[in-house]
Amino acid sequence: MSKMRVASLSIAGVIVGGIALVIGLLLASLPAENGKVVLPGLSSQARVKSDAFGVPDIEATQREDAYRVLGYLHARDRLFQMELMRRKSAGRLAELFGAKALDADRKQRVYQMDRAAQRIVADLPPAQRLTLQAYVDGVNQFIGTARVLPPEFLALRHRPEPWRPEDSILVELAMFQTLNGQEQDERMVSVMTRALPQELVTFLTPDTDPYAKELVGGNLPRRFNPSIPLEALASLPGTDSTLALNQAVDAENVVSGSNNWVVAGSKTRDGRAMIASDMHLALNVPNIWYRADLSYGNRHIYGVTLPGAPAVILGGNDDVAWGFTNVTGDFLDLIRLDVDSVHPGQYRTPQGWQAFTEHQETIRVKGEPDVTLTLRDSEWGPVSDQDLLGQPVAIKWIALEPHFVDLGLMDMDQARNTQQAVAVMNRFGGPPQNVVIADRDGHIAWTYMGRFPKRRGFDGLISQSWADGNLAWDGSIPPDELPRLFDPADGFIVTANNRTLGRDYPYVIGHNWSLSYRAHRIEELLKNRSGLTEQDLLAIQLDTCSEILAFYQQLALDALSNPSAADDSLQKARNAIAAWDGYMQTGSIGAPILSEFRTRLAGAVFEKVVAAGQTLDPQFRYAWREMETPLRQLLTQRPKGVLNPRYQDDWQAMIVATLRQTVQALREKYPNVEPDQLTWGMTHPVNLRHPFSKVASALSGVLDMPAFDSDGCANVCVKVMDNAHGASERLVLSPSHPENALFHMPGGQSGHPLSAHYRDQQNFWRDGVALPLLSAEAGDVLHFVPR
Repeated sequence: MSKMRVASLSIAGVIVGGIALVIGLLLASLPAENGKVVLPGLSSQARVKSDAFGVPDIEATQREDAYRVLGYLHARDRLFQMELMRRKSAGRLAELFGAKALDADRKQRVYQMDRAAQRIVADLPPAQRLTLQAYVDGVNQFIGTARVLPPEFLALRHRPEPWRPEDSILVELAMFQTLNGQEQDERMVSVMTRALPQELVTFLTPDTDPYAKELVGGNLPRRFNPSIPLEALASLPGTDSTLALNQAVDAENVVSGSNNWVVAGSKTRDGRAMIASDMHLALNVPNIWYRADLSYGNRHIYGVTLPGAPAVILGGNDDVAWGFTNVTGDFLDLIRLDVDSVHPGQYRTPQGWQAFTEHQETIRVKGEPDVTLTLRDSEWGPVSDQDLLGQPVAIKWIALEPHFVDLGLMDMDQARNTQQAVAVMNRFGGPPQNVVIADRDGHIAWTYMGRFPKRRGFDGLISQSWADGNLAWDGSIPPDELPRLFDPADGFIVTANNRTLGRDYPYVIGHNWSLSYRAHRIEELLKNRSGLTEQDLLAIQLDTCSEILAFYQQLALDALSNPSAADDSLQKARNAIAAWDGYMQTGSIGAPILSEFRTRLAGAVFEKVVAAGQTLDPQFRYAWREMETPLRQLLTQRPKGVLNPRYQDDWQAMIVATLRQTVQALREKYPNVEPDQLTWGMTHPVNLRHPFSKVASALSGVLDMPAFDSDGCANVCVKVMDNAHGASERLVLSPSHPENALFHMPGGQSGHPLSAHYRDQQNFWRDGVALPLLSAEAGDVLHFVPR
C-alpha cells in the first residue's frame, strides 16, 4: 500500500473520528427524560410526567418545590434561550458573539438593566423572593450537573455562569422592553410638534378609527379632530419625491400585540365561560413559550411559562382562566434636560443645577479588546445616548422605576373567581396588559395588569422639561382605580391592542393605540352567536377577513373604471383587484396588490409631512397606528394643497400613479408571475429561524422550521401572521372544562435540535389543527429527590 494511500486513509479516519465525536457530543447533550434526579433543597420527592409532546406535569408538595423543578426543566430544555435573554437585557451579547453585537450592547447598557434587576430583587416581597430563589437553585442544579451542555454552548465553547435571581428579573425586563420599552412614539410626536402646526399634529395622531369600541370611560376619544386642517396642510412646502420619503411612512407599524376575548356562559353551549388568547410576538426558534402543568398542595396551575422566570404566564387553575393582550399605552417618558455652557456637566432640576452622576461600565468583546463606556444618570433616570431635537433626554420608564416590577403573577394559583383574579392582576408589577378572565361559574371580567404611571401636569405625548417641578410621576395609579369590567350584558369582552378607554376615564393611559379593526371583527363574529364551543373560538382566531383593504379595493376599482386610465398592465391589476375575495388566504388573488397599494398610498399622501419632519430629524418616520383615520379622511375628501405639487392636486392621477408603482414593484419582486395570478401566499412566506442560522445559513436545514406560505396578515385581520411575526401561541380554555382546552404554538418544547420535541408541534400550529392544552397520557417520568 502506497504512503499516499495510507496518509489518505489516516486523514479520512481522523475526519470520521471527528464527526463521530461531534455526533457523540450532540447526542450526549440530549437531557434525560426518565429516571431519577437529585435536586437539593426539595422538601420532599417530586415527580414529572411528560406527555407525547414533552409537556411536563409537575407534582410537588409545595410551591417552592414545584418552581425548583420548573427551573431545572427550563434549563434542561431552553438553557440557551435563557442565556440569550439575560445577556440581551444586560447588554452582554458581545461576550458571546464578538464585535458584531457591540452596537446592540452599547445601546442596551444605557438602560442599566442589571442595576435595575438588583434593586428589584431586593425589593421583592419575602414570599416571592423565596420562590424565585428555589427556581434559581433548580436552574443551577442543571447547569452544575449536566454531563454535556446544549449544542449552542458547545459551538461557542462557552459555559454559562450560574443563574442569579437578577437574571430572572432580566428575563422579565426583556418582556417589558419587547412590549412597551420603545422611545420612537415620543420622539416622533416631539419632532412633529416642533415641525408642524398643532392642529395638524392632532389630526395626524388621533386615538380613534372607524372601528373603535370602548369598554370603560364612555364612548368619546381624547384626541380626535374630525376636521381636516386645510390651511396647515397647504402651508407645508412641497418636496422632490424620493423613495426615502415614501418609505418613511409606516402604514402598518406592527408592534408586539395580541387578540384576546372572553365569552360568558350565556353564549356557550352548556354555560361554560371561555377565554381565547393569541399573543403576537417575534417568531423564533425555539418559541418563546414553554408549556407546563404544576400541582402542589391543593393548588393546580397550568399553561405557558417563560423560560427564565418562575410563573405561569397564561392559562388557568382549577377555578379561573386568563389571557393577555398588550396595552399599547405610554409607559416611557423622555425628559428634556436643560443644559447650558454656564453649567458644564450639570442639568437644571426643581432644586437648582445638579451634576450628572457618571459611572463606567466595561463591555467584554469576544476576540477583541474590552470597550469602556461612560454612562450618565439624572435624578429621573438614565440619560439616553441619543439626543432629541438637539438636547439630551433622560429615560423615565416603568421597568426602571422602584416598586413597579415584581413576580406577583405567581399568586394566580390562589384566585378562585373573577373578582379575586382581577385583584391579583391589578397588584402585579408586570408588563402592562389587557387581561380577560373567566371563572368556572360562567362569569367573565376584563381589567389592566401592571403598574401605570400617575402623571402630574402632562399627558406624556411629547418630551418636555421637568426642571420647574410642575411635571412629575406621582407613583403609580392605585390598583383599585385601574379600569375593570364584570359580566357585561352582551356576554363577551374583546380587546386587540386597541383603545378600550373613553375620555371619561380619569387617567391618560396611552395615545398610539392599535387600529381597532381586529377587535371589531372579533366582536362581529361573536355578537349574534350562541352555543359557542372551543372550536368556534379557535375558528375566530384563524379568521383572515380584512375589511380594511375593502376600502382600498373600491378606491382602486373606481380609479380604473375609465378604460383610458388603465394600460394593459393596470387592466390586469384591475382584474386581480376585482377578484379579491375579502380574505387574506394563501390563494387570494388581488390581496398582494391591495396590501402594497395601501402602503404606497400612505407614503404618497403624507410625503409633505415626512419632509417637514426630516428637516429637523433626518431619521424621522411617520408611524402612527391609527393612521387609517386621517388617511381615509384625506382619500375620501381629497382637499387641495395636501399632495406634493407634482400631482397638481389631482387625486385621481395620484391614485392611478400609485397603482402603477405598485404593479411595477410587484413585477420586479415576482418577475415570473403576472399580477392577476399573484396570490397572497406567494408573497407571504413565514420563516422561523434559529439565531445561529441567521449568521450561518448552512445550518438552516437543521435548526430552522421549514418555511411555508401562510395566510393571515401583519395587522389588518384577526389571524396575525407575517414573516417572522405572529401568534406565538393560541389558547382557548374554559376553567370548568380544561379537558376541552385547545392550544397551538410553533416549534416544540425543546430547544435541542436533535430532540423529538424540537419541532413536533410546528405543523399543528402552521395548519391550525388543535392540540389539547393539558398533558395527554404520561410517557416519560422523572423522579426528583432531595439530597
